[in-house]
Amino acid sequence: MKLVILDRDGVINQDSANFIKSPNEWISIAGSLEAIALLNQSGFRVAVATNQSGISRGLFDMTTLNNIHDKMHRELAVVGGRIDAIFYCPHAADEHCHCRKPDTGMIEEIGLRFSMEMNGVPAVGDALRDLQAFASAGCQPILVLTGKGEATLAASKQNPEKALPPNTWICVDLAEAVQRIVTELD
Repeated sequence: MKLVILDRDGVINQDSANFIKSPNEWISIAGSLEAIALLNQSGFRVAVATNQSGISRGLFDMTTLNNIHDKMHRELAVVGGRIDAIFYCPHAADEHCHCRKPDTGMIEEIGLRFSMEMNGVPAVGDALRDLQAFASAGCQPILVLTGKGEATLAASKQNPEKALPPNTWICVDLAEAVQRIVTELD
């Protein structure tokens, strides 16, 4: 089985410093849904791993999160794409859970759910914490420059403590990342 792991906000959809709190605020990044469809057509399963601390902060509830994900699934279906599983961490950073990226809990759960090792699994994110979680779990970290990606890359060049994990691929967006995945890893 072939698998790809994606962060959600800033990778699939536009990010917001104020959180994505409703289906109306969930707006796909141009080309991202078609990129997921290409993964599906190329035989990849797709899992999403997303921190959603807005739940813990009381900004939205589980029903709203489910409605946001329903919109994502519906829009993906229109272009022939699908996400096979969504994993989320509802905790705030100060709750020190194991599932919140940069910890690897969600990635480990994905491995268990799909009964596979995470070594070399391509994993796409826009923030350092995504890449750290992916690399720590053995995945191939891929930084996209959408969302927080440009700021993540700039910070990595200015501060050694914010360096990208070794061998991180850098791509303009999810569409470019998927082209590289299907070309190099298919």
